[in-house]
Amino acid sequence: MAASRRIFTQLRNSTTLLTKNVPTSGSRRGAAVLYAAGAVGAITGLVYARRRRGEATIQVGLPVVMAKEEEEKRKFWQRAPLQHKMSDRERRFREFSSVEYKGQMYMTPRDFLESVTEERPRPRIGRRPLMDDDVSHMLKKTPSRHKGSTKFFRSMHEEGMISFTEYLFLLCILTKPHAGFNIAFNMFDTDGNQRVDKNEFMVLQEIFRKKNDKRKAKEEAEGVSAVQKYGRQKEAQLLADGNVQDTTLLVHLFGVKGTDDLNFQEFYKFMDNLQTEILELEFLEFARGMPTISEIEFAQILLRYTHLPDAAHDAIIERLKDRIPEEKGITFDQFKPFFQFLNNLDDFAIAMQMYTFANQPVEQAEFQRAVKVSTGIDLAPHVINTVFQIFDEDGDGKLSHKEFISVMKDRIHRGFRSHLIKHEGWDGYKACVVHEMRQAALHQ
Repeated sequence: MAASRRIFTQLRNSTTLLTKNVPTSGSRRGAAVLYAAGAVGAITGLVYARRRRGEATIQVGLPVVMAKEEEEKRKFWQRAPLQHKMSDRERRFREFSSVEYKGQMYMTPRDFLESVTEERPRPRIGRRPLMDDDVSHMLKKTPSRHKGSTKFFRSMHEEGMISFTEYLFLLCILTKPHAGFNIAFNMFDTDGNQRVDKNEFMVLQEIFRKKNDKRKAKEEAEGVSAVQKYGRQKEAQLLADGNVQDTTLLVHLFGVKGTDDLNFQEFYKFMDNLQTEILELEFLEFARGMPTISEIEFAQILLRYTHLPDAAHDAIIERLKDRIPEEKGITFDQFKPFFQFLNNLDDFAIAMQMYTFANQPVEQAEFQRAVKVSTGIDLAPHVINTVFQIFDEDGDGKLSHKEFISVMKDRIHRGFRSHLIKHEGWDGYKACVVHEMRQAALHQ
C-alpha cells in the first residue's frame, strides 16, 4: 500500500503542475482524464508486479458484477495455471483437450490417442466451443458397445467428448495386465451382481479422481479444492440429481438412455480393444503400410518415454545396428504380446528373483521361461533376441533384468513418471538445470 500511495502522490503532483498553467475548463478536464488514466495504469502495473512476486493482489474497491456459474468455470480454467499447481495428468489433459462445453474442457477421441502417443499436442488456437446441437450430434453418432472394435477411438476422430475422470480411467486401463481386468471389473461391481451399471461406473470414476489428487504435494491442496469446485463436481452426486453430462464413453458403454449395463466379457473386450488400438497406432506409425517394422524401429518404440539420456539412447541404436546388420522384421502379432507382457512387470520381477541369485544377469532361455511362467505369454524368440541386443551392454549374451525392469516401467507409464514430465516456466528452468548437470556428470 505504501508503494501505491507514493505513486498516487507523484501523479497528483504532476497533474497539479499541469493544471496550474491551464486556463480553460476543457483543458482541466483533459488533465483529469490524464490523471485517471495514469492511476489505472499504476494500479495495473502494481498488480502485475505483485503477482509476479507471488504476493496477494490489491483489492480495489470497484463494483463487481456476479457472472453466471458457467462463466465462472470458464474463467477459472483460463487462469488456472496462475492459481494452482496441476498434477501431471491434469496438465497433460489440459494441454491436449481441444473442445469446451458449458465451461468444462473435454478431449476428443483424437486428442486422447495423441495424448498417449505424442509428446506434444497439435498446434491450435484456443479450444473449440461446443453448442448443444454439436454435443447432441456427437452422442447420436456414438456406436453401441456391441459395435466396439480396436478402431473405436480412431473411427470417432473429432466426433466425441471425453471428460477428465474418464481420461484417468482410460490411462489406468493401458497399464493393466489382462489378469487384472477381472479385479478392475469387481471394483466397479459394488453390489456383486456381476453387472456394472452407469451409477457404479460413475462412483468408481470419482475414486480415480481422488487417487489422482493424492499424487499432488501438500502445497497444491488449495488448488485442488478450486478445481473440485469449478472443474470436477462429484459425479455420483450429480448422477443422483440427474445432472450428469453424457459423454461418448458413457453412451458407448451404457446406451443413450444410460440404462444398459455391462457383464465381465463386455468389460474385458472394451479394455482389450483399447490396449490393442494404442499398440496398433504405435506400430503403424513406423510400419508405414508394411506388415513389419525393423528391429531399429522396435527399439525406438520400446525406448519411448524412458529416462535414458540422449547419448545412451543413440549408443543403443548404434549397437543394435552392428549386432543385427540384416533386418528380419517384427510383425504386429509378435509386437503385441511383448507390450502386453510389459504390463505384467511386477509378476515378472518376482519370477526372476526365483530364477536368479543376488540379481545376477540372465540368459535368453531363462528370460523366456520367466515370462511364460509369470504371465502365460509366449514371446517370439526373435523378439527376445532383439531385446537382449538392446540391453546387453557388454555383449556376453546376458541381461540385467533389474535395469531392464527399471527402464520398462518408464515405458509403460508413458511419460507420467515425475522425471519425464516436460515442465514450463521456473519449474522448467530447474528441471533443465538438473538434466544438464546429470548429463555433464555422465560424460566426465
